[in-house]
Amino acid sequence: MNITYRDTTEFSPEQLQRLFLSVEWSSGNYPEKLAEAMHNFHTVFSAWHDSKLVGMLCAMDDGVMNAYIHYLLVDPDYQNMAIGRTLVDMAKQKYSDYLRIALIAYNDRMSFYENCGFRKADGASAMFITKLTT
Repeated sequence: MNITYRDTTEFSPEQLQRLFLSVEWSSGNYPEKLAEAMHNFHTVFSAWHDSKLVGMLCAMDDGVMNAYIHYLLVDPDYQNMAIGRTLVDMAKQKYSDYLRIALIAYNDRMSFYENCGFRKADGASAMFITKLTT
């Protein structure tokens, strides 16, 4: 299977909705907001199988020291094919001169991120004010 990768912020609301709902993220219920949000990220890497969006990584940064990976998602039908790892590697390469790359990981995905080189912070917890369920 041929997966291609792109650096773009151009997606249709339908492409985003399908991908986000495939991983059961409630933000997929807001496809128009997702399409607009893509234009505000500093970094958006995407994975494609032909014309189908199958993975995405979105990050924000301060331009010098800190980058934050906000989204990393891969369609379940395409997981375990190194797509997520490739997207993370692309972000690590882009931000290789930065002092910190941070993210929030769901507990059941910690080992994936540890295998990508991330370490759990001691004495820190993620905190949210959100209207989203996932």
